[in-house]
Amino acid sequence: MIGRLKKRREYLAVAATEKRFVTPSMVLQYRVNPDEQAPALVGFTVTKKMGNAVARNRIRRRLREVARLVMPEMARAGHEYVVVGRQNAKELPFPALIKEFKFALGRVNNGVSATPRPDGYKGKKRKIK
Repeated sequence: MIGRLKKRREYLAVAATEKRFVTPSMVLQYRVNPDEQAPALVGFTVTKKMGNAVARNRIRRRLREVARLVMPEMARAGHEYVVVGRQNAKELPFPALIKEFKFALGRVNNGVSATPRPDGYKGKKRKIK
């Protein structure tokens, strides 16, 4: 059974670990719960940058349905996941969204996180006004 993250502090705890896997339609953040026997938990969020309430809710509904289909077989007990929706999640065909979610969850479960930045990387050079 997959539980839900409901409180802000739970979302912040997952985000604080800085473990994530990024795809074109979502960012999958995760952390290992200290209680390894706890059920897997998942939470969803979509920022206001993605559009009005109708657009954000559509993205959230699609991601919830994908998680409902995929997570019972792939989620690990003792893990907490946060799915951050991106603009591409609204337009991507549903089978492709499922495939992308399975890929991200598989990478996360195998301990592969996003590629780290090269040493000495300081970001884009910006002009200071």
